[in-house]
Amino acid sequence: MNYIQKQRVTGKQSKIQSSGAKYSGKKSISKPSHNADSFIKKAQPVNETQYISSRFIKDLPVDESIISNLSRKGYISPTEIQDRSIEPILKGHDLIGLAQTGTGKTGAFLIPLAHNLLGKNPSFQILVISPTRELAVQIEQEFRSITNGLGLYSECLIGGTDVRKDIMKLRKSCHVVIGTPGRISDMVRQRAIILNHFSILVLDEFDRLLDMGFSRDILSIVDEMHNRKQTILFSATEDKSQKAMIGKLLHAPVEVRLRNGNISGDNIDQEILRVPDGENKMDILLNLIKDPSFEKVLVFADTKRGVSKICKNLRRAGIKADEIHGNKSQSYRMNALEAFKNKRIQVLVATDVAARGLDIVNVSHVINYQQPQNMDSYIHRIGRTGRAGKSGKAYTFVN
Repeated sequence: MNYIQKQRVTGKQSKIQSSGAKYSGKKSISKPSHNADSFIKKAQPVNETQYISSRFIKDLPVDESIISNLSRKGYISPTEIQDRSIEPILKGHDLIGLAQTGTGKTGAFLIPLAHNLLGKNPSFQILVISPTRELAVQIEQEFRSITNGLGLYSECLIGGTDVRKDIMKLRKSCHVVIGTPGRISDMVRQRAIILNHFSILVLDEFDRLLDMGFSRDILSIVDEMHNRKQTILFSATEDKSQKAMIGKLLHAPVEVRLRNGNISGDNIDQEILRVPDGENKMDILLNLIKDPSFEKVLVFADTKRGVSKICKNLRRAGIKADEIHGNKSQSYRMNALEAFKNKRIQVLVATDVAARGLDIVNVSHVINYQQPQNMDSYIHRIGRTGRAGKSGKAYTFVN
């Protein structure tokens, strides 16, 4: 992990000063305690190269109606992950795709799958699973925008919503079901979903879905998908210990790997901020956020209680802030996320529910209030900034 790495500095760095805190926004060269040594690495200059596709969106081998919808969304050319994944998925191959966050992975599987659904009856054909509610909602929104007016139907099943309403929704057939593992498993147990109906399985953020938190639900779902003909896995990171499990899920897969190992984005300027003994971390955070360059800030904390405390202190200081974590209702979480996207608030404080997959444009800074527990968490957190080739900034507090 690399909290100190400044892989590409873009623009003039702000001078940030804290009352009493011994840091100046410059790169720290001292090693943090609490086993943080592995998180430090000297900056290596990187010459950023932007991927330029040899074709335009209009050249993709998919239906003209999908092309029109993509063009209305402002898409001009496919990203690299899309360029290399669309044809194999169209042909029905299993696929594993690894690419940095913000590179268009969702479109990479939704565009070809939508094309293959055209003209087919809505008979529960594709099951898409994501680790968080917010990501599941985002995937469905993207599917609906890609297939607008094409007669393709989807349902989103997530925790925090009315189970009875989900059962009622599933009485009408749809082409695609998108959801989180727990709610999908609930629907299976109540026989609202018959897994034999689905022939295609997509695991978005597969490394998280195959870890100890979700693996039991996922493996149970897979075991009951007897008619599964295509399996697609996407993420920004991978866990080598899951290799055997992935091998059982996929048959002769096409592998699209656009990153070498679990490394953070080259266009994210990353630094650590050491908190000296006796200093108030909240004072340092406030000094950061009050700098004019901190326009749209995502703050991560490890616990739900910690998130609420940080949010409360920010509000007391006059900062427009809100929070999302597992104790908040789904409607509250979606409203807070929408307020952050639309810049009605400056700061969103969150647990790792906001770390994976969420596409929030122009996040200027990501701040880790504590050191993330592992490298994957760090990569996904800071991946909320510096998206789609733009520059970003990430700070991590180290005690």
